[in-house]
Amino acid sequence: MKIAFIGSGAWATALASVLAEHEDNEIVLYGKRKEEVDDINLNHKNAAYFPDVTLKDSITATLDEDVALKGAELLVLATPSSQIGNVMAMLKEHLDGKPLLVNVIKGFDPNTAEGITSVIKKALPNKDMVRSVVSLVGPSFAKDVIHHDNTCVCAVSDDLEAAQEVQRTFSSTTFRVYTNTDVIGAEIGAGMKNIIAIASGILMGLGYQDNARASLITRGLAEITRYGVYKGAQEKTFLGLTGVGDLFLTCSSPSSRNYSFGLEIGKRGEAASVLKENKKTVEGVLACKTIHEHAAKEGISTPIVDAVYAVLYEGVSPKKMAAALMERSLKAE
Repeated sequence: MKIAFIGSGAWATALASVLAEHEDNEIVLYGKRKEEVDDINLNHKNAAYFPDVTLKDSITATLDEDVALKGAELLVLATPSSQIGNVMAMLKEHLDGKPLLVNVIKGFDPNTAEGITSVIKKALPNKDMVRSVVSLVGPSFAKDVIHHDNTCVCAVSDDLEAAQEVQRTFSSTTFRVYTNTDVIGAEIGAGMKNIIAIASGILMGLGYQDNARASLITRGLAEITRYGVYKGAQEKTFLGLTGVGDLFLTCSSPSSRNYSFGLEIGKRGEAASVLKENKKTVEGVLACKTIHEHAAKEGISTPIVDAVYAVLYEGVSPKKMAAALMERSLKAE
């Protein structure tokens, strides 16, 4: 089966390596950086992300959209969420055949606060352009996946048969895929956890310890669940891989870009210089603005999101943020 990736970054490369374990798969990554494409094709490496990993011969790369998309039966979108508009415009022009579309992008539409699956479906001029849309989400770092560390994620779609097909296609001895049909809940969990991870990093950067992080993760889960249920999600989803699983991982490891970003803010005592100097994709920054504004409009209580927003967008000091969260009026859990 030919599988095309839109994106040639760390996550695309790691998932391509999972799929390459099945010898009958032909995998091509579409990228925009010539040095990455050449590295994959000539050296069988993507050294910008994984200098110690040699990729299988079945993984190639291209700078040409048509070469990537032609004949692809499975299409994986693996770009930053900020690029989803450009990606969908490109697909409208170059999409070939009727592939099953797999989304691994996490985030929200900044105008509607809808998840990426909804953005994708609305952007398709004809719903029959793809067989179905499935999101692949869950607690997973690319570096662990590519080094064959045991990982569990969810294939999420309102089309259960399509989710099961993705489950079969991606599952391996070290990469186990479950299915879930709660698209709203899974995408809210996967997107909002990045905001809580920034808060977790800030607290650790300020010198707080494990008690503080445990409290933040627990109350963060309550906040995500409250927001998600309001938006139509199933409460049980937030107790699974795309909820508490993803949240725990992202809030607890320096391998998380969002956690590391928050950690630096906490250490410096301010966000402005960190925002200015950051060169990596930190999805929680844009997600925070989107959820803060939408929750305020809808009257949903999101105190942690609001506190992170104050630090990132209003210049409030991280110390004041932490104090404000602890000094809120007392209430029942």
